[in-house]
Amino acid sequence: MNEKYKNLPLRIGVGIVVLNKNNKVFVARRIDNPKNFWQMPQGGVDKEEDFLSAAYRELDEETSIKNVELIKELEGEISYELPKHLLGIIWKGQYRGQKQKWFVMRFLGNDKEINLKTDKPEFLEWKWVELDMITELVVDFKLNVYKVLKEKIKKIIN
Repeated sequence: MNEKYKNLPLRIGVGIVVLNKNNKVFVARRIDNPKNFWQMPQGGVDKEEDFLSAAYRELDEETSIKNVELIKELEGEISYELPKHLLGIIWKGQYRGQKQKWFVMRFLGNDKEINLKTDKPEFLEWKWVELDMITELVVDFKLNVYKVLKEKIKKIIN
């Protein structure tokens, strides 16, 4: 890591694993990444906001999904570091990576409710995938996060 960025803090964030009735996982392709990488909804926690409130807000802001029930708040937090080419660029250069609290939620609605054309769109398209696929679709610097999540989710749905 560049010396200039090593003392930057990790951004505090949340992530949401959305499962449909068949235990498939919601993933979406980011607008700002031209390659074929997919991710689950995630984002920062605002001041005065608790993790669960942030998770519901981020899910709504990114996907318009509101009709969910909380299955589980995963133990601990999972962190990742940004690669060199993104340091100083993402999040206005204020963070070197992100420390995330993850939640597993069940989507109770109809797929027609999912709308990526939000006020500040982040995604181009979305799909439901088998749990084992999440580590094959994610950008490399978030791979470890998704490996950990996959194992934790397997214990919940099996």
